[in-house]
Amino acid sequence: MFITFEGPEGAGKSTALRVVAESLTKQGRDVLTTREPGATDFGQKVRELILHGEEMPAEAELFLFLADRANHVRRVIRPALAEGKTVLCDRFADSTFVYQAAVRGLDHAFIHQANRFATGGLVPNLTFLLDLDPEIGLARLKSKDRLDSQPLAFHQAVRKGFLDLARAEPKRWRRIDAEGPSDSVIHAILAEIDAFDHPA
Repeated sequence: MFITFEGPEGAGKSTALRVVAESLTKQGRDVLTTREPGATDFGQKVRELILHGEEMPAEAELFLFLADRANHVRRVIRPALAEGKTVLCDRFADSTFVYQAAVRGLDHAFIHQANRFATGGLVPNLTFLLDLDPEIGLARLKSKDRLDSQPLAFHQAVRKGFLDLARAEPKRWRRIDAEGPSDSVIHAILAEIDAFDHPA
């Protein structure tokens, strides 16, 4: 099972993913947690360029994400899935579509095709959108990287992009209100995973 966590900055994706992984492991699942970018040595270099490097054209940013994703899928995600593991990933292809197409304005059809090429057609079984007002999310951040430091309008467009994707593909997406207590967020995510595993 392949589960991804998406959403605006400060929504608590990384924390939720970690606690969900611990809960699923206690249930007897073999769980792998990973992230984009940064899951491999190659990915760490890409992450440093994207988050802490100089400003770059949207096209350059896109191809860095895609290079990391192609490597990540083939070296980490697919081997883990082949071993029967549950893979939880902090950001995946949907983030690239939101940030580079919906927000940066690059060609939507091209990014869809490029994502399919980079992933080899791999699509998550479930995607959780941890949804949060960007002003609240940004206020939660203790430090800001290059993307965090973009204007508020940028982050509002990011949130809208994720909500649009979730509405367009409701069978895969689950919107979780990330404004409330973290316990409530975790409980909602685990309930959705259980419902997916045991459909009525």
